[in-house]
Amino acid sequence: MKSAIVLILCATALSAQTLQETVDHAALSAKGIKPDQLAITVIDLNGSQPIFASYHGAESFYPASVVKIFYLVAAHAAMESGTLQTTPEFERALHDMIVSSSNDATQLVFSTLTGTTGGPELNEAEFKPWLAKREVVNRYFQSLGYTGINVNQPTFAEDPYGRERQARGPNWENNNRVTTDAVARLWLSIVKRQAVTPARSDQMLKLLHRDPFAPDSTDEQATDFGGRALPAGSVYWSKAGWTSTARHDSAYVRLPNGAEYILVAFTRGVAKNAEILPAIHAEIAAYFLKHPPTLQR
Repeated sequence: MKSAIVLILCATALSAQTLQETVDHAALSAKGIKPDQLAITVIDLNGSQPIFASYHGAESFYPASVVKIFYLVAAHAAMESGTLQTTPEFERALHDMIVSSSNDATQLVFSTLTGTTGGPELNEAEFKPWLAKREVVNRYFQSLGYTGINVNQPTFAEDPYGRERQARGPNWENNNRVTTDAVARLWLSIVKRQAVTPARSDQMLKLLHRDPFAPDSTDEQATDFGGRALPAGSVYWSKAGWTSTARHDSAYVRLPNGAEYILVAFTRGVAKNAEILPAIHAEIAAYFLKHPPTLQR
């Protein structure tokens, strides 16, 4: 009931605001965070063309487990082209990489995509060709016009060691980085069934679907991020990411009034603050509750 009241109050206050004004307000009113610690991108899917709004959307952030969406799409592209022959074990890893955000599964997916594995440090003659092979995912997204991202490292539950640490550079300068704009664009391609093929986009969405309203749910990505701020009856697809310093959410939402949108929100340095992302989700949902698809915008 409390969440419903908050959404109604927000919706009333935001009735005259544009989407960009709403995104800016959500960012600037976020409690316990500085402006350079937050980025938000929203895509309104309810008109004839998507409408984009962002706050620091082109700023690079360490993506944590949100990067796994890039590996999901790259894997389907490789399977579609025939450069990767799938197996039941690879399909199991794809599932666990997204559904339970398994880092071990991600390492299998990434190793299969790139033909590289971890191990002891390499000398310079061995390291350069090994690192070049790891660029396969970057090259794929560069071919699609993505800029300002680096997605050439698998994820770990703890620190990387050996050549995995070597690959990130002495000062971590080669660590993964993405923007909320890039993540939102990737979500848009999946939602519009343009990621690789319509059938493969549908397969990806099936893995990304979550139910924040399921009783006794153990899915943290459904219950501990933006999903818990949505009104009952909403449908939610998401991939969250979190570390000791980062807390992110990326989602496609369909509200009970039929409004659909993509919301990507990244934070850094405030990982223990579990209220920032739900508050942003609540404000964006309130905007779309006041702007159902039947209205002209």
